[in-house]
Amino acid sequence: MTALSFKRHRFPADVIRHAVWLYFRFNLSFRDVEELLAQRGVDVCYETIRCWTIKFGPQIARNLKRRRHAPSPRWHLDEVVCTIGGKRLYLWRAVDDEGEVLDLVVQKRRDTDAALKLLRGLMRNQAVEPEVIVTDGLQSYTAALDQLGLRHLHRPGRLRENNRAENSHLPIRRRERQMQLFKSQASAQRFLSTHAAVYNTFYTQRHLISRDTLRRFRAEAHGAWAAAAA
Repeated sequence: MTALSFKRHRFPADVIRHAVWLYFRFNLSFRDVEELLAQRGVDVCYETIRCWTIKFGPQIARNLKRRRHAPSPRWHLDEVVCTIGGKRLYLWRAVDDEGEVLDLVVQKRRDTDAALKLLRGLMRNQAVEPEVIVTDGLQSYTAALDQLGLRHLHRPGRLRENNRAENSHLPIRRRERQMQLFKSQASAQRFLSTHAAVYNTFYTQRHLISRDTLRRFRAEAHGAWAAAAA
């Protein structure tokens, strides 16, 4: 993993790491993080926190992705409309059947070329080959999978069959409201990619596991973050 450099920063590295973690881990604004740090005696402007998230967020996300285990081979693909910079854009996302975010891309269109871009990125970056690809009824997925020779893996379904992808949009919608919509396509792509890596690291289906298992998973997640942000 790539080590982070905190040289020429006035604040200690632990403060910067904690501020970045708070912002991406919880549904907080920059001003909320500023207030939380102020309560602990750290006087820092919210604009400084914004600069920290832009500089260190993507680096930590890359390190977290390198530490992740291979995902499930059952993939769920879906797209959702977002208003970004006053324009209607489409957020294309892929998750596995355990809820881990595999990849996402913000695009201007909802067509075959857009579906191809998502699928090619998935095939290039994932450590496993897909066994099943579940989508909604959008024909762009069918055309894209035909071009890639993956039509035999396709399971086009109704809303219920693709519930895993539909439900995975909820954390994104909460952050979108908190941020009062994304301001540009580039900033949305950067934030969502980093948020996905942090979300995957700390995501536990706590209603399905015991308290002892939850404590172990939580300790492993914090250990992964500490290593990625070192």
